[in-house]
Amino acid sequence: MPRHFSWRPYVAGALVGVLATLSVLVSTLLLGKTQYLGASTTFVRAAGFIEREVDPARVKANPYFAKTAPKIDWQFMVIVGIFIGALGASVVDGSFKLEAVPPVWRERFGSGVVKRALGAFLGGIVAMFGARMADGCPSGHGLSGLMQLSVSGFIALGLFFGVGVMVAAFVYRQKGGLR
Repeated sequence: MPRHFSWRPYVAGALVGVLATLSVLVSTLLLGKTQYLGASTTFVRAAGFIEREVDPARVKANPYFAKTAPKIDWQFMVIVGIFIGALGASVVDGSFKLEAVPPVWRERFGSGVVKRALGAFLGGIVAMFGARMADGCPSGHGLSGLMQLSVSGFIALGLFFGVGVMVAAFVYRQKGGLR
């Protein structure tokens, strides 16, 4: 059985900080406009990009897309890079495997693929709705907000973690408590 490599959290955190700092520097120098790391806008733009191929008039009439045009930009490529990097790392360290239902989900909710798919889909809707309501995602508010020492960034990140712990405790609770 291959040995799995695991990043130390402090090293990974420091590298994310370096990436966030470089994104600000590079975007400011090359684009003349400071851009911070985030993901939710990229997913909305990607949806608009796809929708524009199906119904261009609808996208053109959408006030959000008039302000933030659907496009493939550097943030989109960061998201693609995250996918490719995670896939490549899991293949290299031998931990890659296809699974329709992860073990943690299977233990709590059973092995139904449809139930898992619906849970993931509904969770994605809730997460994206929250990100759009908050005008940004956890990475945007958390990483970029903390980079700027923004009070709202500290509050948002604390709430993300706090609510995440409560939801995990609720969803994965057991009769004898959490493991």
